[in-house]
Amino acid sequence: MKSLNVAYFAASCDPQEKNKRFAEELSLDYPILSDPDRKVAGLFGVVNKERTFPQRWTFYIGTDGRVLHVDKSVNVDSHGADMAKQLKKLGVD
Repeated sequence: MKSLNVAYFAASCDPQEKNKRFAEELSLDYPILSDPDRKVAGLFGVVNKERTFPQRWTFYIGTDGRVLHVDKSVNVDSHGADMAKQLKKLGVD
């Protein structure tokens, strides 16, 4: 991912302090944004009235702010490679 011209981050419905500890424990090189009230997650459809537990989706957003692709079948074991492959499909250098 570092070799691609992208900004990346995670978003979580957990509180900020929990995300901070998680990021530190794993020595992550990207930020985790917190959305504990689930407002943004709701806007993106990740949670809804029937499903309050967030779904693990990846959103690819262009420089113009438009959503280019949504991966709703995230495989945690191969996700880094899957993201790099999708970004290349989308024309990201």
